[in-house]
Amino acid sequence: MRFVSVPVLMLATAVFVPAFGQSKYANKLAPYVTSPQRVVDRMLEMAAVKPNETLFDLGCGDGRILFTAVRKYRAKAVGVEIDGKLVESTRAEARKNDMGNRVRVVQGNLLEADLSEADVVTLYLLTESNEMLRPRLEKQLHPGARVVSYDYAVPGWKPKWVERVEDARAHDHLIYLYEMPPTKEPSSKPTGAPQDEDE
Repeated sequence: MRFVSVPVLMLATAVFVPAFGQSKYANKLAPYVTSPQRVVDRMLEMAAVKPNETLFDLGCGDGRILFTAVRKYRAKAVGVEIDGKLVESTRAEARKNDMGNRVRVVQGNLLEADLSEADVVTLYLLTESNEMLRPRLEKQLHPGARVVSYDYAVPGWKPKWVERVEDARAHDHLIYLYEMPPTKEPSSKPTGAPQDEDE
């Protein structure tokens, strides 16, 4: 695998809420899909996680981002997950590995999560879900906090860095790194908008 950088620039993850039609993923912000460990590692490297920082993984799934953040970076990790079975299994894994004082898993809707303690937020959601979450991130995250999104950009934000992860077995993946307060993408003038008098 090779990482290709493009200057600009807790994630096994499933999250649920507002309905997106009547598909099998109705009431979810993203289907549950585990993230490759090499992608998890690179996301945390790009976020430059520091010891004792607090990482939030929104839609933490099996907790692999949480556990990696604690093991490799000595961070504190909080996962938000709607699926009760995943919450219980992740909590059990944390106890088994003596991480109970460093890993916390909250069962609930990530659009209602209190993110004010977060230094790093990791996402593996859909673009539309990132867009719904964006106002909460902007309101609650402190300056210098980092947001790392796997595969899907945050609409309206300009990333600090984007990295392409090549995958011979599937399509290539992108990892987006943002820093708060985010640089906003310039908005284009709507077609047919009135012109200024001096134009």
